[in-house]
Amino acid sequence: MGKLFFLSAGLFFLCAAAALADNFERDTIKTSRGDLDITLIGHGTLMLAAEGKVIHVDPVMQEADYSKMPKADLILVTHEHSDHLDLKAINLIKTDKTEIVANGTAARQLKGAIVMKNGETKTVQGFKIEAVPAYNLKHMRSPGVPFHPKGVGNGYIVTFGDKRVYFAGDTENTPEMKALKGIDIAFLPMNLPYTMTPEMVADAAKAFRPKVLYPYHYGNTDTGRLVDLLKNEKDTEIRIRRLQ
Repeated sequence: MGKLFFLSAGLFFLCAAAALADNFERDTIKTSRGDLDITLIGHGTLMLAAEGKVIHVDPVMQEADYSKMPKADLILVTHEHSDHLDLKAINLIKTDKTEIVANGTAARQLKGAIVMKNGETKTVQGFKIEAVPAYNLKHMRSPGVPFHPKGVGNGYIVTFGDKRVYFAGDTENTPEMKALKGIDIAFLPMNLPYTMTPEMVADAAKAFRPKVLYPYHYGNTDTGRLVDLLKNEKDTEIRIRRLQ
């Protein structure tokens, strides 16, 4: 018990130091297995500390200096686009014990990565991870060619004790997203033309009702519009953070 406490305290210090040094915002969520510390880095990039482990989500150098960031126990890569998959960032934080979970296309660039297909569930580093389809329904790169085709990218639901946290990746308000149940915290992308409008995010949130909603990957989108659209949804707390 003392050893676990020491390790958790050490990770807490490292994460807090990184957050303060780079002026990142940081939230703490209480779970049945201790604190979940979330460092909100930027765009689609996050860092979490829970149960004595560090998890990085879509680490990219344009959002942080990864030579100064805590080493990863687990890295989640949603898809292969360069603002979500950055080999330099990953190489700076991985160790011989780091496990990387990625969609199939991204995994081709990541030696030894654990491939997860849409709909699969795996346990990695002691965390239950569910891969949710991430794709465009409306926004197209060219006629008939979506920015994110169906069946390629992942969102991930990671279970931390009694909390289920959804990192949606690059996606729109798909039927699979709207059918989700029991989501405590959701990170939903909100920028055009690649992901969702505030109206799409609001539509999804009203369907699956996360307890806490963070818009992320939102660029210059007016987050106030989302707040207004969901002002009557008392079961969902909207948290606006610096995640452009």
